[in-house]
Amino acid sequence: MHRFIVVGGGAGGLELATRLGDRYGVGKKGSRAQAQVTLVDRNPTHIWKPLLHEVAAGSMDPFTQELEYAAQARWHGFEFQQGELSRLDRANRRITLGTVLDDDGAELLPERELEYDTLVIAIGSTTAFFGVKGAAEFSIALDTVSQAERFRKRLIAACMRAEHQAHEPVESRPGPGTWTSSEPRIQVAIVGGGATGVELSAELRNTAQVLSAYGLHKLDPRHDVGIVLIEAGPRILPALQERVSTATADLLTKLGVKLMIGETVAEVAPGVIRTASGHTVRADLTVWAAGIRAPAVLGELDGLPVNRLGQLTVRRTLQTEIDDNIFALGDCAACEWPGNERNVPPRAQAAHQQATFLLKAMAARLDNRPLPEFTYRDFGSLVSLGHFSAVGNLMGGVIGGNMLIEGLFARFMYMSLYRLHIAALHGYPRMVLDTFAHWLRRTTLPRVKLH
Repeated sequence: MHRFIVVGGGAGGLELATRLGDRYGVGKKGSRAQAQVTLVDRNPTHIWKPLLHEVAAGSMDPFTQELEYAAQARWHGFEFQQGELSRLDRANRRITLGTVLDDDGAELLPERELEYDTLVIAIGSTTAFFGVKGAAEFSIALDTVSQAERFRKRLIAACMRAEHQAHEPVESRPGPGTWTSSEPRIQVAIVGGGATGVELSAELRNTAQVLSAYGLHKLDPRHDVGIVLIEAGPRILPALQERVSTATADLLTKLGVKLMIGETVAEVAPGVIRTASGHTVRADLTVWAAGIRAPAVLGELDGLPVNRLGQLTVRRTLQTEIDDNIFALGDCAACEWPGNERNVPPRAQAAHQQATFLLKAMAARLDNRPLPEFTYRDFGSLVSLGHFSAVGNLMGGVIGGNMLIEGLFARFMYMSLYRLHIAALHGYPRMVLDTFAHWLRRTTLPRVKLH
């Protein structure tokens, strides 16, 4: 029996494991499996990573959106193993998973070895701090739910303290945190003007407005909560078209977000950011969203080649350069994009397309047929600007051209991307039920998670 192992339960990895399980795994009625499909992830649950900025802002409760891998495995005919990839033995087709510890540091699962016939690596990306002094120590990244929740709790606490201080005379507030009445009582600095930084800055403005309605009545959501977005390049959203960037900058400015363009961060310290040009920016909370790189473990996998960003270099078949039995997809894979000067971009739509492609490639592999070559189709990009707006461009197969969209229609299209992800995991009937349940929660719960 052929043994598939998919390492990484992100958007692409989980979709691939689900579809492989549906096609080749143990059927719902106990039918004989044609292959053994195993999904590996260091966490027990999955959440769609583009939602993490909403978790950080408190506008989404992650526990209502998380999917348990073990349950998904049971429903779709594959196995789940919790653990983090630590070693690869290509000669013996074997991977090693590190020890899993519980919240108290006690051993939950021991180190284990798993054997494969086909290995797919889909472990995504992690935040790159680029060696900036203090960035890793004094800022919060948004790679995981726990990091997003950590930021949310700090934001709520800062707002509560500011509400209390709103009753004190300005001149009575001692220490380095002293401010004048013309300054915000809280200032959040977001480093990086890519999609994550832009979406978080817009979502935070919405959060500030909601908090003022949930008991923090002395807090002026526009004046007392300052949001600064710092981008080293000449414009925000550098990976998207310039007209999308310009439209987004205009919308953020209207929301009261201060944009600092062309400013490279040189140092992050408690309560302050210093730029290379000599500017000092007050930062009660700092979020680092300035770039990504592949996890370091990829450079230690039995000689598999990686590029300067630490990504596994793959061929058009998504096979690694030196091992036909190992494939890679998503953010951790450096895949050629014919006709473009850069590789396939690290986006959710790319991971989805690669997962769909690999399902077909695995069928060819099992039948000993030549593997097809992956071709990425860019359907455009959308950036959320809060609950009622978004901006982006639709391209290619969607409209047969290139069209800038914004507002409610763009927001609807943005949310449709998540619904399509749910449909890929569960099918359309369950996606419809999930959409209704999500709407019902929105009508019965606070608009911001307060605890």
